[in-house]
Amino acid sequence: MNKPTHAHWRDENLILQVYVQARASRDELVGWHERGLKIRLKSPPVDGQANTHLVKFLAKLFKVPASKVRLLKGETSRQKTLTIEKPTAIPEWLTTI
Repeated sequence: MNKPTHAHWRDENLILQVYVQARASRDELVGWHERGLKIRLKSPPVDGQANTHLVKFLAKLFKVPASKVRLLKGETSRQKTLTIEKPTAIPEWLTTI
């Protein structure tokens, strides 16, 4: 993956912009997209299901409880801004920030 332009640190918290494609065939990180980190999720974008699934997906990726991942902007949009509070694991592709 290329150097991220949609992720930055605010104190010990990671602020991450993501672009979500719901109803995909599987959950996966696609890579950096012009609008953020593109993530495909199996969950449908109905009644907040995709947001809940996204929070759990990122919590697992960064090895934090789901309560440490918060949606800041984009509740009903494909483009979202989230904060990950004190992540305990940083994926290799994100270590360039």
